[in-house]
Amino acid sequence: MKMIVENVRKNVPLVHFITNYVTVNDVANMMLACGGSPIMSDEVKDVEDITSICNATVINIGTLNQNTIEGMVAAGKKANELGHPVILDPVGAGASGLRTETTFRVLKEIKFSVIRGNISEIKTVYAGSGSTRGVDADAADAVDESNLQQTGEFAKELSKRTGAIIAITGAIDIIADENRVFAVRNGVAMMSRITGTGCMLDGVIAGYVAANPDRALEAVTAAIAAEGLCGEIAAKKVQEEGSGTSSFRMHLIDAMSLLDGETLAKGAKAEQI
Repeated sequence: MKMIVENVRKNVPLVHFITNYVTVNDVANMMLACGGSPIMSDEVKDVEDITSICNATVINIGTLNQNTIEGMVAAGKKANELGHPVILDPVGAGASGLRTETTFRVLKEIKFSVIRGNISEIKTVYAGSGSTRGVDADAADAVDESNLQQTGEFAKELSKRTGAIIAITGAIDIIADENRVFAVRNGVAMMSRITGTGCMLDGVIAGYVAANPDRALEAVTAAIAAEGLCGEIAAKKVQEEGSGTSSFRMHLIDAMSLLDGETLAKGAKAEQI
């Protein structure tokens, strides 16, 4: 993990985001904090040029409109043409017809390197239908020790079907390609009390994969462990201060900006299962 982090800070990958406008500022700041550089564009007449100068593309369907959808497709196709990694976050897939339809349209038209979501969103990707509570996972779908192996096999099967690394994030994170599965146990509950931690993670994943193209599965695992570890560091500071969620958000980004490879290697709670 040490070299993965160092490669990001050395190479400073430029990442194109078509993402949730609720969280876009935090996404940009987290991208900078992890060692990359962000650029945002969803205008269909602009996205191909922007994608062409970038090292990776993130497509996040958190706030959809028809223009944005066309921009996603154009950007994704251009990234595929150039051989750049493309990350999909199917936010709220299963919660509305438009989100579900858009998820399946982009999956059909774009080859994704990584698909990241909560368990309910990923089940929707797998089955073509699902149940989510807004953009949150359905409680009935929660990943825990009792279904960890089963969820890992499910993720491997979806990876084989899509050709993408599957990252299922929650209390225990599952990351899989068609052959291997990793579990990550970093993170704190407070991360779910601020908006945008998942959107920020999309960027960290994109930067880590872009800087480590030959170790994509390990890079995704390291990215997820890194943000979870930063959450742990931030929560400790909040507890010491007696502060709240706004301070947690600030400390989360601070922790990422200070994270080095040695700290991640020591603090990551990641294992192959």
